[in-house]
Amino acid sequence: MLQKHQKMFDSLTFLFEKVFLFTNLNLFCTISTDGDKNANYFDWSSFKRGDLLEVPRTLFIHFGIYLGDNKVAHLMPDILPALTNDERQIHNVVTNKRLLLGVLSKIASIRIDTLEDFAYGSNIIVNHMDNILQKQQLPNEEVARRAEKLVGATPYSLLWNNCEHFVTYCRYGQPVSLQTDKFCDVLKRIIRDQRSFMLTAILGMISILYLGLAPSTTLPTILIPFTLWMAS
Repeated sequence: MLQKHQKMFDSLTFLFEKVFLFTNLNLFCTISTDGDKNANYFDWSSFKRGDLLEVPRTLFIHFGIYLGDNKVAHLMPDILPALTNDERQIHNVVTNKRLLLGVLSKIASIRIDTLEDFAYGSNIIVNHMDNILQKQQLPNEEVARRAEKLVGATPYSLLWNNCEHFVTYCRYGQPVSLQTDKFCDVLKRIIRDQRSFMLTAILGMISILYLGLAPSTTLPTILIPFTLWMAS
């Protein structure tokens, strides 16, 4: 019976991971392509202190502020500081696994890395947000100084304090996240779509068939579809 439960759990986890990956790839590809015709791909030697840099990273676009001398300040989720005090390990380039676990645990820091580590093998776009937000940017030196003052540990929030909030605060004086706004819009559409109600109801019935009647399976099966139905 235990193996049956584990198999069911693994199958659902795999399904949700694939659905999450698919929706997020579509979500953030939409964001990044909205202004691709105006995107500025520059040679690294042309970067100026205070420039806003962005690179594609896993499921989202990652942002940083160029400080000069091949250094970038960026807000980076990372699980490793919660697991070790070894500064040498922590300062190594943050892998995708460390990053995703940091997002889930809401642990992050504003750190300074080299351009190579920040890019993580991707092309860097510079000051693309200037064209999208159409806000008055602060002088480059002030942008860089703001970023440097904020270096250190910080709480992470996908909705309220991510790398995009950090760079837009530094460059425009106001924290904004277009990725978060787009993500929330997608969630609203999912909640309002009556097919979400049907999907959750079906998944709930499958869980009851596999795991049996119990408060841990029956209540979510009833409450989640009901909430989605009322919101749709």
